Formats: sequence, structure tokens, C-alpha cells
Amino acid sequence: MSSQAELEKLSDEYRSVQKDLSTYIEARQKLESQLQENKIVQKEFSILEEDAKIYKLVGPVLLPQDKTEAVINVDKRLEFIESEIIRIEGQITDSRAKIEKKRAEILSVQTQLQGKARQ
Repeated sequence: MSSQAELEKLSDEYRSVQKDLSTYIEARQKLESQLQENKIVQKEFSILEEDAKIYKLVGPVLLPQDKTEAVINVDKRLEFIESEIIRIEGQITDSRAKIEKKRAEILSVQTQLQGKARQ
């Protein structure tokens, strides 16, 4: 494979990994937003009295929900979101490492091309 073709291939791979990284970062931001919302709900639940009425929005309808069940649901949701954040952060770290590796490969090929151009 010619150096020019290799450079184009590496550039395409680099753009692909950058796109993946962007997707992971967006997912991380959405999860962070959901985490904050659920922490607010959890805090509100801790303030409520035991006999307070809690309603859950299901479609266009508000349905009554047991406080204990609602608290358990929010706690489980928080655990899930936190585990997803950890998973996504791992993917972000991997993507950044791949980007650096591709960048180094691209620089190497560009250096080779410049060396050939000078000869």
C-alpha cells in the first residue's frame, strides 16, 4: 500500500474514532443530567413525610405510587446511571487512547511522505 493510501486510511480511522468519542461524550452528558435529576428526586423523597402521596407519570396519566416503591425505584435508577457513567468513561478513555495512537501513526506516515518528497 502506498504511503498516501495508508495516510488516507489512517485519517478515515481517526475521524471514525473521533466520532465515536463525540458520541460517548454526549452519552456521558445525558447520563450526568439524569444523575442530577434523580439525586434531586432522592433528596425530595427524604424530605417528604411517610404518609405523603407520590404520583408517577405514566404516559398522560398520573398514577399513585407507594413511597417505599418510589424510593427503591429511584435508588435503583441511581445505581444504574452511576454504573453506566463508569462504563462510558471507560469507553471515553479507550477512545482517547485510540485517537492518540492514530495521531502518532498519521504523523509517522506524514514524516515518511515528507522524507520521500525531499529526495
